[in-house]
Amino acid sequence: MMRHFWAAAVLLAAMGGPAQAASPPLPVGPLVGDMDLSPFYRWAETLPATPGVMLRQELAPAQADITDASLTQRILYTSTDLRWKSGIVPVSGTLYLPKDAPPPGGWPLVAWAHGTLGVADICAPSWAGHKPRDATYIQRWLENGFAVVATDYQGLGGPGPHPYLNWEAEGRSVLDAARAALAAYPDRLARKVFVTGQSQGSGAAIGATRIAPSYAPDLPLRATVATGVVSTFPHGPYQAPSTAIGSPHYLTLLMLGGALPDNVPPDSLMREKGEVLLMTARERCSPDMRVVAQKEGITAANAFKEPIDKVEVRVAPVTDMTPVKLPVPVLLGTGQADKVLVPRRQFAAVKALCSAGSDIVWKTYPGATHNGGLLASFPDALELFKTVLAGQPVTSNCGSVVEPGEPTAPGQGLLFND
Repeated sequence: MMRHFWAAAVLLAAMGGPAQAASPPLPVGPLVGDMDLSPFYRWAETLPATPGVMLRQELAPAQADITDASLTQRILYTSTDLRWKSGIVPVSGTLYLPKDAPPPGGWPLVAWAHGTLGVADICAPSWAGHKPRDATYIQRWLENGFAVVATDYQGLGGPGPHPYLNWEAEGRSVLDAARAALAAYPDRLARKVFVTGQSQGSGAAIGATRIAPSYAPDLPLRATVATGVVSTFPHGPYQAPSTAIGSPHYLTLLMLGGALPDNVPPDSLMREKGEVLLMTARERCSPDMRVVAQKEGITAANAFKEPIDKVEVRVAPVTDMTPVKLPVPVLLGTGQADKVLVPRRQFAAVKALCSAGSDIVWKTYPGATHNGGLLASFPDALELFKTVLAGQPVTSNCGSVVEPGEPTAPGQGLLFND
């Protein structure tokens, strides 16, 4: 698949035309994962000056695991670039409307934030399709009467780098996707928005919730769900186990996703093995990176010119937050068998948000892994959203949460519990 270099004129248009010409340029091209997917993803006209505007829509291919959608669309909408301060940028995603006629007032809208897929454009779910676990999750919402808008996040599909794990940047993509959907279908969508995200998307979901009052005060956000919680709170009341990355895979994605200073090219930190991983990340997706790393014997010890802990010091702590009171009730879900983001690390986020007075409901799922926790949490997520829709209060369990133990063995009979 051919790479696409965005022409200077196109870049200026993507930044909002002459009115925003003073904004710094957005880094573009193959070195940041840009690819020529299709003309749908390229916007050569002047962009609206505001975020959350729907630019275009087209029918997207159906997925086998999503059977209750009456409409499946790719969408392209505007958002605001936080990381590179380049102004208004186009962001892609998908939009699903349920079957049957909408209820009086329209369907409530779930804004879904996906987990780690990679940083190359080819990994965008609107292009590649949602992976089976996520498609099944989207289907659950549709069959229960919710519309779903699913951002790709800035830089996945659209121009420039994907600001991987940058919770405020990703949160903007989530909120603006919901704004664009509501504006496009005011007769079919209710002004009742819910946010949900898993792993990388948990940070986007919490981030979107955190910034919604200031960034999108017009958006009627009602409640949030975040599972496999990645957010870190270094000044919270409970200190989690080490949050060091320790993985050349995730560190490479962060380096390409803007976590390094602009004057430190990722290639300058890589040995020959690391360059192979960088090239793979620029062209392919996260599962392919794992395959290549195993085949080439790429490890934390041989990927970087410096010890990995010294490289980690160079990257911005993009998952770090300070404890604040969130504006809506939030369900945090943790699989007790999660070895990717261990329960004690997630408990630290629970304690931090509880300490700030947020209405937190923490649920743990016996035997659920990092992947399995998403579908295991769905009944609780649905119950929360229905409670809020009914105008009933949500009872926080902050006063009764207990520090968890080490991750358990995976359980049997849970969907996608690998």
